[in-house]
Amino acid sequence: MTQTTKPKVVVGMSGGVDSSMAAALLKEEGYDVIGVTMQIWEATGPEVEGGCCSNSAIDDARRVAFILGIPHYVMNFRSYFKETVVDYFTQSYLYGETPNPCLACNKHVKFGEMLRKARGLGAEFIATGHYAQVLRDPNSERFLLSNSADARKDQTYALYMLTQEQLEHTLFPLAEYQKEHVREMARERGLGVGDKPESQEICFVPDDDYATFVRQRLEVPIKQGDFVDLAGKKLGRHEGIINFTIGQRKGLGVTFGKPMFVVGLNPERNEVVLGEDRDVYTDTLWAIDLNWISIPDLTEPLKVKAKIRYNSTGAPATIFPGEIGSGYGVMVRFDEPQRAVTPGQAVVFYQGNLVVGGGKIISDPRGRDRGSK
Repeated sequence: MTQTTKPKVVVGMSGGVDSSMAAALLKEEGYDVIGVTMQIWEATGPEVEGGCCSNSAIDDARRVAFILGIPHYVMNFRSYFKETVVDYFTQSYLYGETPNPCLACNKHVKFGEMLRKARGLGAEFIATGHYAQVLRDPNSERFLLSNSADARKDQTYALYMLTQEQLEHTLFPLAEYQKEHVREMARERGLGVGDKPESQEICFVPDDDYATFVRQRLEVPIKQGDFVDLAGKKLGRHEGIINFTIGQRKGLGVTFGKPMFVVGLNPERNEVVLGEDRDVYTDTLWAIDLNWISIPDLTEPLKVKAKIRYNSTGAPATIFPGEIGSGYGVMVRFDEPQRAVTPGQAVVFYQGNLVVGGGKIISDPRGRDRGSK
C-alpha cells in the first residue's frame, strides 16, 4: 500500500456520481480522504431518486465510502441549514424577491460550516463534486475561480460567493473532466452510482410547489393585492406576491385578452406590475452583497461578461461602483437589454474564464419602481 503523503481532505458526499468520483480521485492521488454527508433537511413524502436529503442518498454515500476504504460520517446541519437557507428563502418572497437557496447553501453550509467542521477534524482542505477550478495568481497571490473543462456543467455561477480563505482550502477534483467521463470512471470503479440521475435542484421543496411551502412556513398571512400596469392602473386582483416572479406569463389567475407578463413586484404596496413582453427587458440592474474574487475591490468601471442566471451564457456589460442606499453596491449596464432581470437572483461577472465576482440583484434603488405613478 502506498503511504499517504498528501494532506487530509474532507469530501462532501451527497451520494451522487460527482461527489463520489471526487472522493475516489482524491484517494487515488494520495490524499487522506474523509467522507462527510450533511443532513440538512428531513426527507418527507416520497423520496426522489438522487435527492440529497433522502435516506437512500446517505446509504449510497456510505456504500461508496466503504468501496473506497475511507471513513464516512453523517453530520447534522439541519438547524443551521434552516436558519441560513430555508428561513432566508421564505422571507425573501415577502420582499418581492425570487431567491436562489442553492447559493445560500453554498455560502453558509457547504463552504462555510463544512470547512469549519473539517478544520476541527484536522483537515487542510474540503472538496466537492462541483465543476469548477481554483487557480492562484502568481502576481497578486489571489486565489481565483475559473470555469471547468465541461462548459455545459460549469458551476462557477453558484460559487461566486467563495472567499479567499475558502478558495485556498477547497479542492475541485472534477475541474478537468467532462460529465460523461465522470460517469464512465464511476462505472469502471464499480461505485454503483455511475448511472444515477441528477439530483433535484431544491431539496426541501420536492414537489416544486414553492408558494405552498412559503405559505406554510411564514408566520404572517399572505394578502391579496392588485395587478397594475406600468402607469399604476389597476387591472385585477392577485392572491399574493409570493406566487410571482419577473418574466412570468402563465399562472397569473386572470386573463387580459392579450399576453401579459410580470415586470415588477412592489411589496410595499402589495402590487404585481404587468406589461407586455418588451417591458420585461432592461439594460440596467443594481446589485449588493458583493464578493470579489479576481480583484480586491471595484474602484472604477470594468468591462465584463455578466450572467443573471445559472444557465445563461452571459452578456457583455460594464459594472460601475457606487453607493446604493446605505450600502456599497454596483450598477451593471448591459450592451444589449436582457430579459427578466430578477431581484433576489445573483449576477456574476466574468473576464474570460475567470470569475471577477458577483452579488445579489435588487430592485431599482432610486425609487423608479415600475408601476409607480
